[in-house]
Amino acid sequence: MARDLLQLTGRSRPATTFTTKDHIMTKIGFIGLGIMGAPMAAHLQAGGHKLYLHDFKNPPPSLIERGATVCTSAAEVAKRADIIITMVPDTPDVDNALFGVNGVAAGLSAGKIVVDMSSISPMETKIFAGKINALDCAYLDAPVSGGEVGAKAATLTIMVGGPEDAFNIVKPLFDLMGKNITLVGGNGDGQTTKVANQIIVALTIQAVAEALLFASKAGADPAKVRQALMGGFAASRILEVHGERMIKRTFNPGFRIGLHQKDLNLALQGARTLGVALPNTANVQELMNACAANGMSGLDHSALCHAIELMSNHAIAQAE
Repeated sequence: MARDLLQLTGRSRPATTFTTKDHIMTKIGFIGLGIMGAPMAAHLQAGGHKLYLHDFKNPPPSLIERGATVCTSAAEVAKRADIIITMVPDTPDVDNALFGVNGVAAGLSAGKIVVDMSSISPMETKIFAGKINALDCAYLDAPVSGGEVGAKAATLTIMVGGPEDAFNIVKPLFDLMGKNITLVGGNGDGQTTKVANQIIVALTIQAVAEALLFASKAGADPAKVRQALMGGFAASRILEVHGERMIKRTFNPGFRIGLHQKDLNLALQGARTLGVALPNTANVQELMNACAANGMSGLDHSALCHAIELMSNHAIAQAE
């Protein structure tokens, strides 16, 4: 690990690692310990790594009880860790975590790796990467898909942009948090992939909602319709998980509507910059906006069905 970190920068400063009988224990900084970040950090800790934590709220006690160190700032995290992971809600949050007062950049020294696992702007990501590279550190953008369920089960899909040598160093850590891990290309390409993912997810949620509402209004049992569809070409993870949520009316957030709004805004902003048309993405964003306007931004994004139900004056199912 130490030799690999040095090769990233050509510097002679030794990286800090702890060698155990079975593996090398890396000092990992983790900034952002919310619905997604907390279980992801727990998997890294369970993998035998030393954690340095920072969050606007108190980090989960379970991580501290198992030996994680709480830091007073992102800069302190960067000083004490070799690999620093950020997992925060939006582009401005990453900007602040990295470059704000007492941010990560203030604590970096040459040879370290910064990994942003948030879902943010691909264009801003390239700027962030350039600033980190100027400090003789490597940068990976590595957004995830799979929601709270995937974070807890360590089955996240991780889409990575950045240099291959840094990816190879961090890959064992990604393996502790996810199952489908792909180096897509250079910095920004991971975030571009996540935006594409969010387009597909949103449009599929809309399709599932419309299909189940149609079936319900026609008098069929939406639960049995879903069961039948799961055996055919329309089968999908979203029909399986979110279709069940729509039928059982369980909308506790795994991934909030407000966050999906943010991701679709990134898609539409990017479309304007690139000069491409995303008409269905614009449409589903308006449905998200309608839900948010009716006080639903904190619900799971499967609650998108509420907007279609309001327009149709019919609910897919009644709460049990």
